[in-house]
Amino acid sequence: MSLSNFSFPTSIAFGPGARKEVAAHLKSHGLKRPLIVTDKALAALPVLAEFQSHLQGLDVAVYGGVFGNPTASQVMGGAAAYKAHQADCIIGFGGGAALDVAKVVGIAATHEGDIIEYVWDHPKVRPISNELPYFVALPTTSGTGSEVGRSSVISEDDTHLKRVVFSAKILAKKVFADPELTLALPPQVTAATGMDALTHNIESYLSPAYHPLCDGIALEGTRIAARSLLTAVKEPSNLAARSDMMMSSMMGAIAFQKDLGAVHSCAHALGAVCDLHHGLANALMIDTVLDWNREAVPAKFDELAHVCGVKGGGAAFIPWLRELKAQVGISGKLAQHGVKSEQIPRLVDIAVKDICHQTNPRPVTAGDFKRLFEAAL
Repeated sequence: MSLSNFSFPTSIAFGPGARKEVAAHLKSHGLKRPLIVTDKALAALPVLAEFQSHLQGLDVAVYGGVFGNPTASQVMGGAAAYKAHQADCIIGFGGGAALDVAKVVGIAATHEGDIIEYVWDHPKVRPISNELPYFVALPTTSGTGSEVGRSSVISEDDTHLKRVVFSAKILAKKVFADPELTLALPPQVTAATGMDALTHNIESYLSPAYHPLCDGIALEGTRIAARSLLTAVKEPSNLAARSDMMMSSMMGAIAFQKDLGAVHSCAHALGAVCDLHHGLANALMIDTVLDWNREAVPAKFDELAHVCGVKGGGAAFIPWLRELKAQVGISGKLAQHGVKSEQIPRLVDIAVKDICHQTNPRPVTAGDFKRLFEAAL
């Protein structure tokens, strides 16, 4: 048996009110001038102002330049804001996009070159050699789990291709996971991000990579999402359901250090070509791809059905998933969300080049991707 290496290092403060602990935590480390990195929409909402009210005694600046799928220029803008404020630490506050930018602003602020030069597969990838600013993360959605991840997905400005900076050095020093920050999320965002969390857990479990620690986390994360996603959508103020979804989101992101699968390769292509929200893209593809995958790992689908409380075994899991999508308000095929048949060749090209499908339980060819996109269209 080959040698395996496992690591679960992130320190997490979880629960209602966790956001109120940030100021004391930063002060205890001698930090005084945080830059909050967030997105344009959040920067204008009361939730950010309320959070800032708990940062008394700190000299705070806000960079609210993140929007849509995060881009390299947004990261570089954050680095300029960090330098202008003479900041000594970074607070990531927001959903996956804001947190992905926040995780690498520190690289751009303390190293030379564009952030794209630090993506793992750049032909002349630069090393992260300097000490990075102290970084803490507060998620305001329950989907990507970016707050506990060691990767940052940043799109190229010109091509919109998603690139990945991957390093344990960009992990948050502390995560403050406060489900109260998600109470104001509209139902459609709760649904799309919740499906993202569910997809992470399911695809991580189905991955053939060897990581029993992640398998256990992924199955429990799936169980938690299955019992609470609909409630979180239908009863937005239900704090127990919001807490469950925030936990499932983090568990999915911890689990997918094991790797993901073809659903994510399709979703990354849909984000690049059609600018679809990542969670929605996963939701629109998941049942089509998993239905195709089931014959490769039927016993794992039986286990997924079991943890989700689905009677009828693995054969009943996909119909249950489709019903859940309908119940949370995610309807229609790709075409109803603006995807056109003439875009399929480009979607296939990007999906084939995406790394995620390399750990799909069933090998995926370009022809397979074409058929999957056509089936989902």
